[in-house]
Order: sequence, then structure tokens, then C-alpha cells
Amino acid sequence: MKRFHLRVLAADRPFFEGECVSLRVQLSDGQYGVLADHVPAVAAIVPGVMRYSLPDGSTETVFASEGILKIENNDVLVLATTVERPEEIDETRALRSAEAAREELLRKLTAQEYKEAEARLSRAIGRLKAKGRSLDLN
Repeated sequence: MKRFHLRVLAADRPFFEGECVSLRVQLSDGQYGVLADHVPAVAAIVPGVMRYSLPDGSTETVFASEGILKIENNDVLVLATTVERPEEIDETRALRSAEAAREELLRKLTAQEYKEAEARLSRAIGRLKAKGRSLDLN
């Protein structure tokens, strides 16, 4: 199985470096997949679930916040503000954050306040998905 080199760097720490078989990250228009020999590309990632498969057959599922994806010559770099493993995510805090952001979105806000609340909601939902949970917005 073909492999590529993956480096995942969070703002506060190096998160992962090693050989991978596949990578999926969240872009604004959906999930984006990377395999070995991918064409060069640069993309903006948005908060959501990131999955990468290792040569031993295991798959890691993590939360990645906003950042950049760079692909070149079988070398893939993910730079994100935050990257968290499911066990690092405080589920109660994520649920509270999602609810607070959702309530804020229902109020009259300036365009900037609306975008900030929307970003908080997106991060909270991404964290919950990485934990294997969903948020009922009804």
C-alpha cells in the first residue's frame, strides 16, 4: 500500500508526524481526501473531524480547528490552531459551548458577532463529532 509523509502541527504543539496511507480533513465544501501521489494542493481547513490511516491498518480520528493543508511530493502538512484527540475533548464543555453559540445566533447580532458565534458553534460540533457524539439542534 502506498504511503505519504504526514505532519500535523497545532499552534501549541507538534501533534503527529509519520507515514500515512490516507487522510481526510474538513473543508468548507465537505470532506477532502488525500492518498499517496496526490497532486500538489493548498487548502483552508475548517473545524471538524480529521481522520488519518496508518500503515498498520489503524485509523486515528481527531478534531482539527481552522488551518491550512499543504500537499507536495508525498509530503502533507496540516497546520491547525487546535488539534485534539477524543480523550482530550471535554464533552460537557463542548455541549455548553454549542448551546451558547446556538442561542447567540438566534439574537440580533452584527455581522462580525454572527461570524464569531457561527465559528464557535462549528468548533463545538466538530469536537463532539470527534468524540463520536452528535448535537441535536432541534
